[in-house]
Amino acid sequence: MAGRGLLLVISGFAGSGKGTICKELMQRYDNYAFSVSATTRDPRPGEQDGVDYFFIPKERFLEMIEAKELLEYAQYVSNYYGTPRKYVEEKLLEGKDVILEIECQGALQVKELFPEAVLFFVMPPNVQEIYNRLKGRGTETEEVILKRMKRGQEEAETIAKYDYLLINDDLNETVTRLHETVNSARNAAERNKDLVARIREEFVSFFKEHG
Repeated sequence: MAGRGLLLVISGFAGSGKGTICKELMQRYDNYAFSVSATTRDPRPGEQDGVDYFFIPKERFLEMIEAKELLEYAQYVSNYYGTPRKYVEEKLLEGKDVILEIECQGALQVKELFPEAVLFFVMPPNVQEIYNRLKGRGTETEEVILKRMKRGQEEAETIAKYDYLLINDDLNETVTRLHETVNSARNAAERNKDLVARIREEFVSFFKEHG
């Protein structure tokens, strides 16, 4: 792949399936790089350190904030989440499209630092489905589920700030739509200023020769 990659930010309600979407996208296509986030929360069953997240103590996370080692960070349901900066910048320079699966607060931080970032918000078809999926996990208490639902209500206020919405009703279709949208975004005039400038210069040269 030629040129600098796109920075893709994927957020969504708890239970929206955003993690599954990202994994499927990575399996299908080779032009993506997934940025593993750091978090202070405990691993869920089956999660691996350095694969799903970097699971680190709160003290170390706060040190990373102080040292500006994070591209963004946010606090969510009593835990911290953040994106290590170095990996993201290296992969973008390699031409990879880097996926950040992060919460809304962090997503908007990234958009401020990288206006060219493309933001996607993933959601189930309706609010009841959010609750059903969280309940179906069987990994959290009713109290925690209700906290996540409350947070979802807060997140709904930020959806309009995202570039694209993804209704995740069918995983296969959702992944396909996401990939197609990324390809369209890559061709946006705003993201091809060098090409536009070159074409303008070529016109100037053409008419100098053909006075």
